[in-house]
Amino acid sequence: MCNIMRKIGPMSNILPNSTERPSVLVHVADNVKNLRRAADLSQDALAKASGVSRRMLVGIEAGDTNVSLATLDRIAAALDVTFADLVRPPQTVDLARVDAVAWVGRSPQSRGTLLASTPASRQAELWHWSLAPGEHYRSEPDAEGWHDMVYVIEGSLTLEIDGERVQVEAGGFHVFKSNRPFAYHNLGDRLLRFVRNVVN
Repeated sequence: MCNIMRKIGPMSNILPNSTERPSVLVHVADNVKNLRRAADLSQDALAKASGVSRRMLVGIEAGDTNVSLATLDRIAAALDVTFADLVRPPQTVDLARVDAVAWVGRSPQSRGTLLASTPASRQAELWHWSLAPGEHYRSEPDAEGWHDMVYVIEGSLTLEIDGERVQVEAGGFHVFKSNRPFAYHNLGDRLLRFVRNVVN
């Protein structure tokens, strides 16, 4: 997901709810600050390189800003690090393991958890997602070369890819190029859980 600009729509924001602050935010502030300093960049220089406002960077480093996945992608690309480098605990021994909640929906049952990240030709990420009934996650196209691989554990996933829908039931999977607009929908009446690999 990183080292390129990956556009994600409004539902991709890391949204705090009344019961939980997404765990991905716990380490972002220190990681961004430490990686920026290690790269010998001022906040102004990183803002210019990433296309993220200095005001937003100040808030991120202070730990008090609600930030989108797309914004973290831009910062990671500007720092020449991976998305996982921004969100993992600094003392992590297994660098592939992240296990951080990166997205929460309106319902406490809806969440996207980045489980692990490992290099592919460029990068690969392993996610566990859950969507409550009626919830969805919508994304704008990724850059050329990115693929999504999903495996449904529980419930029924409705994939919308460039306006076309694909139904994936529990035990099923689907692989698609993500250089087109796509969305994950839970149109059923029970919790949806699925594993998602993002690969380049």
